[in-house]
Amino acid sequence: MGAETLPIVAIAGPTASGKTALAMRLADRLPVSIISVDSVMIYRGMDIGTAKPPADLLARYPHALVDIRDPAESYSVEAFCRDAVTAIDAAREAGRVPLLVGGTMMYFQALLEGLSRLPPTDEGVREAVADEAAAVGWPAMHRQLAEVDPVAAARIHATDPQRIGRALEVFRATGKSLTAWQAAHPPVSPLAGETLLAIALWPPSTAHTRRAVAERFDAMLEAGFLAEVEALTARGDLHPGLPSMRAVGYRQAWSHLAGEWDFATMRERAITATRQLAKRQRTWLRAAPRWEAMDAEAVDRVESRIMNFLDASVS
Repeated sequence: MGAETLPIVAIAGPTASGKTALAMRLADRLPVSIISVDSVMIYRGMDIGTAKPPADLLARYPHALVDIRDPAESYSVEAFCRDAVTAIDAAREAGRVPLLVGGTMMYFQALLEGLSRLPPTDEGVREAVADEAAAVGWPAMHRQLAEVDPVAAARIHATDPQRIGRALEVFRATGKSLTAWQAAHPPVSPLAGETLLAIALWPPSTAHTRRAVAERFDAMLEAGFLAEVEALTARGDLHPGLPSMRAVGYRQAWSHLAGEWDFATMRERAITATRQLAKRQRTWLRAAPRWEAMDAEAVDRVESRIMNFLDASVS
């Protein structure tokens, strides 16, 4: 098997399940290149609240797709797929196995299962939808979506303006519902045909995750998380509506620094939001058949599984 066809290993798991630590352990033992699958670690200057490895560890264990955007910039799922494929190619050119590691399930879904190709954005339609939403509110726009595309409306929350807006844009620009468009343009995975092992790290219990989340957030606070967010607010070009600042932990810290919540309320809401994120991640992984669940604490077993997979794939 040539370097260009080296297999791919993917490791996903809920927040605080030990993904990054496992990736670095594997990098000590196997010829892998770590590729981050995290929608917040992409941002420079957002380090403590993302549990990003410190600079010395990143120098020792380079992570592709970390620190590739400024927090003021947007970053799409499509852009991630392009960047991930480029990073996979670079790993293989170096003779190393691409190791995809992270907890952004939307990114994994797009990369492994593909994205439906949506029609090009019509700026006039987008502006009309945004103007109407400003006048009537996004819940009313969601009700409008339910009339033309009940299937999409059922899976899109009434407070998700980006997805509501895009679904309405597709309908108004094409005359077809988003559901009908996606059925006519089925997704194609950028990794179709690849040899790939997908491992889902599974915490020993929900109670374990709850404790780990609280302990990790308190450690972030101790490490200076609020000072990090204060530096971001002081830039003057960021605001709470940006995708970067809507990240779990950051949006609660921003509200606290803006005087909306006291410290205790901020801490509790951040921990609760992180636990809810972990629950969504577990739910997604449980419903994804290609992911092989393994005990997050049985790192020796996970390592053996990966080594056996690689031995079988390259022999």
